[in-house]
Amino acid sequence: MSGQQIAVVIPCYKVRQQILGVLQGIGPHVHTIFVVDDCCPENTGDFVEQNCSDPRVVILRHPENQGVGGAVMTGYQAAIDANIDVIVKIDGDGQMDPGLLLNFVEPILSGEADYTKGNRFYDLEKITAMPKMRLFGNAALSFLTKLSSGYWTLFDPTNGYTAIHRDVARHLPFKKISRRYFFETDILFRLNTLRAVAVDIPMDAKYGDEVSNLKISKIIGEFAAKHMRNFAKRVFYNYYLRDMSLASIEMPVGVFMMVFGTLFGGYHWLGSAYAGTPTPLGTVMLSALPIIIGIQLVLAFLAYDINSVPVRAIHRKYSNRRSQPLEQ
Repeated sequence: MSGQQIAVVIPCYKVRQQILGVLQGIGPHVHTIFVVDDCCPENTGDFVEQNCSDPRVVILRHPENQGVGGAVMTGYQAAIDANIDVIVKIDGDGQMDPGLLLNFVEPILSGEADYTKGNRFYDLEKITAMPKMRLFGNAALSFLTKLSSGYWTLFDPTNGYTAIHRDVARHLPFKKISRRYFFETDILFRLNTLRAVAVDIPMDAKYGDEVSNLKISKIIGEFAAKHMRNFAKRVFYNYYLRDMSLASIEMPVGVFMMVFGTLFGGYHWLGSAYAGTPTPLGTVMLSALPIIIGIQLVLAFLAYDINSVPVRAIHRKYSNRRSQPLEQ
């Protein structure tokens, strides 16, 4: 690994039965393992301390539960402070194969990516093992995440097997990132605002005897609202605050024409229906034409947005800045 150090962050909450197996599977190429006890009721941190003799393991404890995002960011900060080069996040429930770790690290060390994440949808023959509800939920969330984050080439957004370069992680606004189940999706939005390169890494779906704490019925409304918020922020940041292009005009004009055509047509259609007379052909065309043109403009914006996915890794730029001597 050319002398570059790798750390693993493992957020722990009710994973006492699986955590030792996960730790045993982490190879010698990893320099430090941060086990973050997120106020676990099973005292996973104490359990690891008492039963694991691996000198690489560092136990971090939260006095209050902060959610998976809070635990990961605690691990990120510890790795940044320790000057680790690449930080890998693995869950403690045994779903993620530690043997795949180098697959996530290599694109970052080679300068091809700033952030890598798992994708369980690459092998169509094996995704049938995924529960049908999770399969449908991931497909729906993937589309919303593409829209809100701007990473149109990524899939499986809730996959928590990830890796990130230190110089990118230290530029993330830790205090603003969602700390619970929206964490993996929210961090993609934050990475896009940095123009970081994120890529998918193929992996198999694996389900054991763990119990998921995620209830779709409880988070669907919250997720939808946060996706819309992030989409609006991303469009404002990328198309009006940082830069302006033809797409900056296409989106608002397209939306305005669609709304105008819908309201104008609806008003006259209701009036005609109430009066019992047919709507004039000219009125129909005057309402339909703005809708058609508006849809075309919005599609043009989306085409531009899809082609604007970041492709040049930024962590080398940050590394070069840090290595340059300050002018006296």
